Amino acid sequence: MGFSNLTIRLLIFILLSISCTPKNNLPDPLEAGWKNQAVCEVLEENSKLRVLKCIFPPGVGHEKHYHAAHFGYTIAGSTFRITDAAGTRELTVPTGANFSNEGIEWHEVLNIGDSTGIFLIIEPK
Repeated sequence: MGFSNLTIRLLIFILLSISCTPKNNLPDPLEAGWKNQAVCEVLEENSKLRVLKCIFPPGVGHEKHYHAAHFGYTIAGSTFRITDAAGTRELTVPTGANFSNEGIEWHEVLNIGDSTGIFLIIEPK
């Protein structure tokens, strides 16, 4: 029994859709918040990039989310508890620190310091 061209096209479409769908259904950093409150806002978005400003007062975190490739800059540092696939660790991020990566599958963050942490996240499109 053979498949019709329509059936083959439908199967290919379904397989491509599955393979192009993110492996997790986590929010990105803009969609993720903390206790139903936003922690990031869009400062700029155009066809080439998106720039987010994310603010974490003491005791505020960022629920589990993923990141696409991005560059980050720390406007104001603090101490954070970070949980990801490698485990949980505490990290003091100094003001003026910068970082970049090809993406983060998932992590969650909590500001355990006594100062407000503020970050710029720049995502190329």
